[in-house]
Amino acid sequence: MLFLQLPLLAVVLPGSDNVYAVQEDVSFHLIQISSFFNRSWAQNQGSGWLDEIQTHGWESESGKIIFLHTWSKGNFSNEEMTDLEVLFRFYLIGLIREVQEHASKLQMEYPFEIQVNTGCVMHHRESSEYYFRVAFEGLDLLSFQNTSWVPSPEGGSRAQKACDLLNPYDGIKETVQRLGSSTCPRFFLGLLDAGKTYLQRQVRPEAWLSSSPSPSSGQLLLVCHVSGFYPKSIWVMWMRGKEEQLGTRQDDTLPNADGTWYLRVTLDVATEEAAGLSCRVRHSSLGDQDIILYWGRRLSMTLIFLAVIVPAILLTALVLWLKRRW
Repeated sequence: MLFLQLPLLAVVLPGSDNVYAVQEDVSFHLIQISSFFNRSWAQNQGSGWLDEIQTHGWESESGKIIFLHTWSKGNFSNEEMTDLEVLFRFYLIGLIREVQEHASKLQMEYPFEIQVNTGCVMHHRESSEYYFRVAFEGLDLLSFQNTSWVPSPEGGSRAQKACDLLNPYDGIKETVQRLGSSTCPRFFLGLLDAGKTYLQRQVRPEAWLSSSPSPSSGQLLLVCHVSGFYPKSIWVMWMRGKEEQLGTRQDDTLPNADGTWYLRVTLDVATEEAAGLSCRVRHSSLGDQDIILYWGRRLSMTLIFLAVIVPAILLTALVLWLKRRW
């Protein structure tokens, strides 16, 4: 039956009283995507995430956990991680078999995908909340609440049938409860502790400006690019003097390959009003020294030196050369 291997997890991974100073809501969660192409071909993908930092992957061919950081094992021993790896492997094999067996009854037509999102959220230092949600083709199907599987309203009759198949298995439900109350928080806090040097690092942003013609006639789209910063939280605003420009638009903050972040902030203005605007960047790595980039108004001292002094030197050299010739 689906998730029959879960009771073994509670035996291998007991709870712990480990404590870590969590300052805000953070989460650790696993994402599983199972693609069913036909009755005999299916594939699983998996990943682990500490908030928006990917910590683990899953090698589907060999059935092995991929550790993306040196601290991705948290405080679990090699033996515990090996046991987890074996259990996940059997769980995924069983999942494929059971879904294929009940696909017709659950009105699942090939090809289709099942998504699982499970993990725990730590609320400051006070409590943790565990969740286990299952989706079919991107739509919520069911979730585990309190002591049973509950169908999602948008899942319709398929969701109810899936819950009817799962709820008679008390061992599965007891295991999910134990995973939520002990295993997930234990691993989560160990991961935070092991990775604190990486998670608490500060990386200064780099910023630059660009522009492009706006779709509106006579308008200019000013773009402030900020990249390479960590942590993710940042404040970027187009300014005129000390006045924030209300037309500032901020795109989604996107990850870079090295674990830092990139942000693009734009402002659509009349071409003749662009002069005097600036982009201001505030980030924890900068302390109280904000980055301020001016649009078409101020040149750096280096550029001023080059523009004034270098031509003067060249002119003097030319005069001396001409005197010698004469």
